Amino acid sequence: MAPRRSLFRRTAVSAAIATAATVLAACGSSDSSSSSEHTGHDRKATSTAGPSSTASGAQDSYNAQDVSFAQGMIPHHRQAVAMAGLAASRAKSQQVKDLADKIEQAQDPEIDTMSGWLKAWGAKVPDAGMEGMDGMEGMDHSGSPMPGMMSDDEMDKLKGSSGDAFDKAFLQMMISHHEGAIAMAKTEQAKGSYGPATTMAKSIVTSQSSEITGMDKMLGE
Repeated sequence: MAPRRSLFRRTAVSAAIATAATVLAACGSSDSSSSSEHTGHDRKATSTAGPSSTASGAQDSYNAQDVSFAQGMIPHHRQAVAMAGLAASRAKSQQVKDLADKIEQAQDPEIDTMSGWLKAWGAKVPDAGMEGMDGMEGMDHSGSPMPGMMSDDEMDKLKGSSGDAFDKAFLQMMISHHEGAIAMAKTEQAKGSYGPATTMAKSIVTSQSSEITGMDKMLGE
């Protein structure tokens, strides 16, 4: 009897050890799988967020030149729009009236866009109303760092003319005004870093250069 009991005891112990080993192996496999899945998820989240954040930062980057471009071009555009606004009641040539309307339609939205940039950057938006006819009084732009801006005397001359005299003065002044805007836009293209601003600058160079060509033809030059 004793040998049989001893054999039974050894068999039971061996079975228990085998069962315990199986359980431990299963637990280890489950923990390893869970750990592996969690680590893999973290790597995926990190790799996805990284490039996205970097791309966004590059797209939204701007520098001092971009701010200067917007702050200078806004009043420059406003004066052009004020000049164009006189054509409907003073110009004789339909070509001049059409050009003036085209200038207003192009530059008004650009003013809004640039104002939006400055607000987003926390930079000052030039005060409105300073480039209109009433707002121009007492404001001399002859010494302005913005090229092509008209002085008070020049604006008064334009305001006081009509017919052929207005058409000629308007075209001559707008050519000078456009040349100034083109110079400012080329500086932005060369030194700016904000994509939408350099794109707008390129558009200004292209469109206003074309308009200068058209105005030279109207003047017979």
